Amino acid sequence: MFPEYRELITRLKSEDAHFNRLFDEHNELDQRIKNMEARITPGTAAEIEDLKKEKLLIKDRLYSLLKAAAVA
Repeated sequence: MFPEYRELITRLKSEDAHFNRLFDEHNELDQRIKNMEARITPGTAAEIEDLKKEKLLIKDRLYSLLKAAAVA
């Protein structure tokens, strides 16, 4: 995710608790979605879609934080 910000992500994960929490939440949602799609854990198509939408919202927030930190 966001390879152009790799170094900044590493720094923010250690310096910004809010960013780190969002980053972890994004990764957890990604894993839940993968597990549901692989039928490792149960989930309907609607549940998977909802999780994907939630993940996208978090990704948008992370991107906003990254852009703001890159300017600062």
